[in-house]
Amino acid sequence: MNNLQKIGCIAALFEAAIYISAFVFFGAFWDYPSSADDAQKFIFLTNNQLMLSIVNLTMYIVFGLFLAVLVLALHQRMKSKAPALSQLASIFGIIWVGLVIASGMIANIGLAAVIDLSTSNAEQAKTLLVVINTIVEGLGGGNEVVGGLWVLLLSIAGLKINELPKLLHYLGLFIGLVGILTIYPAEILTEIFGLGQVIWFSWLGLAMLKTPQS
Repeated sequence: MNNLQKIGCIAALFEAAIYISAFVFFGAFWDYPSSADDAQKFIFLTNNQLMLSIVNLTMYIVFGLFLAVLVLALHQRMKSKAPALSQLASIFGIIWVGLVIASGMIANIGLAAVIDLSTSNAEQAKTLLVVINTIVEGLGGGNEVVGGLWVLLLSIAGLKINELPKLLHYLGLFIGLVGILTIYPAEILTEIFGLGQVIWFSWLGLAMLKTPQS
């Protein structure tokens, strides 16, 4: 196994770990006062800006960097036997990388802008927060169409050339289709995609480690 494949294994496992960390953070530690008034919400965001910025950095930007490595490693693994599908999948993979990293940058810059504005104009800050959240969700938080296409095309290529376990690719077909369906804004679809990605990335990393590139 060459170095890129080894790094790709590690990247896939880190992707799964980042997903799990995000679920744990928002499920167990993030206590955003949704029912409070605007002033209390802005105080909460101000007091937790550093922590939320670190989470956004990890969840989006670091995730995107590991994803870029994984996209390249999988392309290298499949390009000789399925050149067209591998290239097409890689295009969507790189687009997903850009969208995810952009989401993190916008989330953190937007958070800082909202907090600064809240001290002088709370109503405008409230509107800006809605705009920022909508942009982030549209690019990479609540819309997983591009990521779904990447997983779907990789899974089709893997089944076609018999690269990596078939069950992994069947799971990838399901997750990819769910990701594409998130074009309809239903929270359950995004949750299924996210939980499925934890399993898929973990399994992918272990499979890449155990299965030499053919």
